[in-house]
Amino acid sequence: MFEVSVEQVFAVIEGEQLDGTGLLVDFIDVKHLMGSVIARLDHQFLNEVTPFDVKNPSAENIAEYFYEQLSTGLAATPVPVRIREVKIWETDIQSATYRP
Repeated sequence: MFEVSVEQVFAVIEGEQLDGTGLLVDFIDVKHLMGSVIARLDHQFLNEVTPFDVKNPSAENIAEYFYEQLSTGLAATPVPVRIREVKIWETDIQSATYRP
C-alpha cells in the first residue's frame, strides 16, 4: 500500500502483490492519472461538468468521482490494485473522505 497526494486530492491504493519489478503500481502513472482528473475539474464551473451537471458537486461527491475515475484508470495495471480511500480538501482544515 502507498499513498499519493496531488494538490488537494489524496488517494490510498492497495493490492495483494507486487509486479515483477517490485512495484504495486508505478507512481508516475498514478500521478498522471490523478493529474488528468484534476485537470478536467480545475478552474471549471462544476455545475456544468459531467456528472456534476446533475449531481451536487460537494466534496463528498467529488471524492467519490475521483474514486471512480482512479479505479477505472487503474483497472489495466499489471497486478490488481484497488483504491482504499480518496480524500478531498475544501480548505486547509476541512476535508471529505470517500471509502467504498
